[in-house]
Amino acid sequence: MPKLCGRKFPGGCNTLPEGFWSAIDVWIKKPHVVNKRLCGVQETESKDVDRDDLRVMGEDLVSETSGEVFSFLTKRDSPAHEEDKPWSSTVRTFIPKVNCYGKVLHKDLIVKDFGRQQVTFLPIEDDTEGRVSLKRGNIYQIQLCSHESGEWSLELHVLDLDAWFSDGVVYPKLPWLSSDLLPKLVRWATECKRSEFRSTLSLLPVEKYSLMYQQLKDKYKAMVKVWPEVTDPEKFVYEDVAIATYLLVLWAEERAQKGLTTRQSFVDLGCGNGLLVHILTNEGHPGKGIDVRRRKIWDMYGPQTLLEEEAITPSESFLFPGTDWLIGNHSDELTPWIPVIAARSSYSCCYFVLPCCFFDFYGKYQRRQCKKSQYKEYIDFVAEVSEASGFSTEEDCLRIPSTKRVCLVGRSRTYPLSDEAKAEQRRALYIQRRLDTSSSGVAVQGSHIRNDVTDSDGTSGRHWGAGFRPRDRVETIRNCAALPRDFINGVVRQVANVLLQMTEDDSTHWNQGGSLALSEVAGLLHQDTLQLLKKECGGLQTLLKNNHQVFRVEGGRVYIRDWRDSKSIRADAKKKPVAPGALKTRPCWFHTHHPQGCPLQAEHCAFAHGPADLRQSTRPLKKMKFDAFSS
Repeated sequence: MPKLCGRKFPGGCNTLPEGFWSAIDVWIKKPHVVNKRLCGVQETESKDVDRDDLRVMGEDLVSETSGEVFSFLTKRDSPAHEEDKPWSSTVRTFIPKVNCYGKVLHKDLIVKDFGRQQVTFLPIEDDTEGRVSLKRGNIYQIQLCSHESGEWSLELHVLDLDAWFSDGVVYPKLPWLSSDLLPKLVRWATECKRSEFRSTLSLLPVEKYSLMYQQLKDKYKAMVKVWPEVTDPEKFVYEDVAIATYLLVLWAEERAQKGLTTRQSFVDLGCGNGLLVHILTNEGHPGKGIDVRRRKIWDMYGPQTLLEEEAITPSESFLFPGTDWLIGNHSDELTPWIPVIAARSSYSCCYFVLPCCFFDFYGKYQRRQCKKSQYKEYIDFVAEVSEASGFSTEEDCLRIPSTKRVCLVGRSRTYPLSDEAKAEQRRALYIQRRLDTSSSGVAVQGSHIRNDVTDSDGTSGRHWGAGFRPRDRVETIRNCAALPRDFINGVVRQVANVLLQMTEDDSTHWNQGGSLALSEVAGLLHQDTLQLLKKECGGLQTLLKNNHQVFRVEGGRVYIRDWRDSKSIRADAKKKPVAPGALKTRPCWFHTHHPQGCPLQAEHCAFAHGPADLRQSTRPLKKMKFDAFSS
């Protein structure tokens, strides 16, 4: 059998052979992380097989080459199969992002040989008579090999090179296996990392998610062009489309399981831009969104999308007994309260939360001393709240363009309805304990907390959210942009002059200056200046990064930016090529303040070299239309 290629592992790799099987499992269970045209796979349960099972399996497959395939699985020259280490087999069905196959989806029969440390992939399909047939093409094998020198390598073997075919979706071109797949397998095996969280979409049928996501993406993609918020439309529109897809599929499955005929109602607490509410409403689910601050985009949705501007305070005034689901999509300070509010709204009320920023009941969440990541620790805390509230808590991972994509779902209770009074006492006691801890300053600091959150019988009273502080209605901008312009310019000139003076004058070369650590830059400034900067998010570093035209901040050090240097340009995400006739709305700092002026010619610089080069756009802004948002 021809060997297509091989890849060596780096010297001193100590994660093998366990890392090999960990990497193979990624390729088997989550091929979409490499092949972006896939949404995922469905797997049958893996089962152990022996040599006789493999022979029967080969005979059952409708193929003229079943004997050759059996030899490919069992009769490799070296090493010999270890009898105490069986084979295992499983079948995976590919779910493409865009289904171009109709009802017949492609499948792989996967056979793992733990003795030889190899895995074989055999494409199969169901024929019209219900029999399983084997495709001769695209049969390949990945094997972990150890060498006498102590080195390890991965080898890729193909049964028939001439029979390989590519359909552009499930089956890639043959060179892709060696150029893309094998290097990733080597890296994954070397790192041998295991996620702290579950696989994506573990609570849903992936094929239904894939189909609905494509439908909604096509339906709402026009929103990207008319997005009026300052946030990135590509990220926020498609992220909310993905979250809406998840909820719609989850709710459809719930209706099927419970025999429901009406669509679930919802309330989105801390709904932000309201797009998720708009999509869910458009898709037939009655509901509304509530947020402390109105957004510009709200006026564009139309009257069918219900959005309310109100500060939510956990109390009897904010219970939703007639609502099926409460949603917390990046709901910040409301996040830990949502399972509690859902539990107290009604026995049948469920919840979905996608935590982002870390909040406790009455302020910022303070880390405990543990080996978990901060994010994992916070997810576990919210799950703890959910369980204390009486929910059977489920965890899943969404497919969204965000690093914070782990959600928690509470759709059933751990107690019968008759025990509701006891369950409420447990909830109240848990919250009281968190309150007592925060009052002592151990877990939560800086909040004005009252101690009358429970009644004398230990159950929740009308003020069970007393001490909770919702965010301000007017968002405070703290990124140094609100500081006086003269103050900012003075700090920039002071730091830049020190950097320029660190190198000797040389009339033949443009002075790029030296570099300083951020702590050294702070030492240049007066204490009053530092105190003023400290009141702004990020302080000194934020001010320097905001002035990216002048400075480059990397690895905790500050440099003068040289726009001729490709490294400087790549490091600056805001820099774009200067188009001919481009409008220049800001003066060039180097043209005015650098002893040798700007290193670029005026036509190549994105900033204005003098008043004559400074131009403002006189074109009126296009009036935004919202027709595409209608269902």
